[in-house]
Amino acid sequence: LGIMGIKAYTAQKVEENLKDSTSPYYLGKDYEHVLDFTTTDTAKERYDRLTAEHDRYYQYFYTALYLKEVIAQWKNSGVDISNSPGILATLYNIGFEHSKPNPDPKIGGAEININNVKYSFGGLAYEIYNSNELIDYFPK
Repeated sequence: LGIMGIKAYTAQKVEENLKDSTSPYYLGKDYEHVLDFTTTDTAKERYDRLTAEHDRYYQYFYTALYLKEVIAQWKNSGVDISNSPGILATLYNIGFEHSKPNPDPKIGGAEININNVKYSFGGLAYEIYNSNELIDYFPK
């Protein structure tokens, strides 16, 4: 859904991880209420958050929280991927259920074909991150 292409069930899992102190993705008490809902129709409110055309705050925020939760999961198992954009993009693409911390993570994900050149989702993100294509907008 939305500009970040986050799935509703992934967004729901992000929310659950914020409140579950036993989750390997748990970020701590300071984060437990950052996505609290203001209505009783949480499914509709979640959908509205993730599809708002003129306010993409939540679309970016859910994605950032997903990445932060996955970083926490890996850190808790002794592997720091916080400075690994290709790995983080891969994990964003493949989802929580496929995030398996290990000492030798690989870049991958869905195959993307651009001008008859095949890239993986994570590989393309890695290449863009390490290029100067967006340097004017995101200086290193």
